[in-house]
Amino acid sequence: MSHMSYKVEAVPDSYAALGEGPHWDVDRQSLYYVDLESAGINRYDFKQNKVYKAKIEGEKFASFILPVENKPQEFAVGCGLRTVIVQWDGVSAVAKVTRTLFEVQPGQTENRINDAKTDPNGRFYGGTMADTGDIFTQWKGELYSWQAGGQPKAIRGKVGISNGLAWDAKAKKFYFIDTNNHEVLAYDYNQTTGAVSNPKVIFDLRKIRPEGPLFPDGMTVDTEGNIYVATFNGGTVFKVNPSTGKILLEIKIPTTQITSVAFGGPNLDILYVTTANKFDQPKPAGTTFQVTGLNAKGFAALV
Repeated sequence: MSHMSYKVEAVPDSYAALGEGPHWDVDRQSLYYVDLESAGINRYDFKQNKVYKAKIEGEKFASFILPVENKPQEFAVGCGLRTVIVQWDGVSAVAKVTRTLFEVQPGQTENRINDAKTDPNGRFYGGTMADTGDIFTQWKGELYSWQAGGQPKAIRGKVGISNGLAWDAKAKKFYFIDTNNHEVLAYDYNQTTGAVSNPKVIFDLRKIRPEGPLFPDGMTVDTEGNIYVATFNGGTVFKVNPSTGKILLEIKIPTTQITSVAFGGPNLDILYVTTANKFDQPKPAGTTFQVTGLNAKGFAALV
């Protein structure tokens, strides 16, 4: 295992009780992320080194935030079972829903959308989870893809907590995490059609720690094809070679509940890490961190 010297620093004033869904926007040199259970959407302005925070009027959840191409004040956001368009200037403390793009699992109000991202061609992929009772022992969710003008298409059923989406176009792979299964899946991915097939377990988190299974959460990929897996109860981001399942690096974060990761910064070589403060964690739980010195780069996200 390599012991390269990486550096972990807190992003100033970045607290979110359930920080999630980091997304780097190249055009605005900003990191967008959510405060999931209070309908919070946040923008970290790299040049200003400042976080702007807003709440979405009349909503309970904001599960993810994805900028809409050529519409600088529009974002796709997960609110409950709907994916909506939210209007926000990136500065004001209030944002508004302007319309609904689509809804999944209508009527299943005990569920909600969780993580969602766009693939290298800009198609939407996202999934649902139970939001009542013990969420780690229920498999009521589904994974979907969606394209403008169409209906959401179910890709996978019996999902516990839909998480960790990443694509490697070169390797023709789509990576998916169901947190409750403690593993990372690789699907064969057809970039032309968006179709995914033939899921295989490539990284198993059941036996890494003697004290019990780790819960994988968000995930990203670097330009060399390695995956970075956040662990919700592990205080660690694992850098993994998906071809061998070998852990290349354990990136230690100074809090336990690591929710998601995304590369960003002017050179796409800073790993941003969101965290949560569920069930009264000690400080600095809920802080967003930046990890430098990893000697790795991410892909510019397409929206």
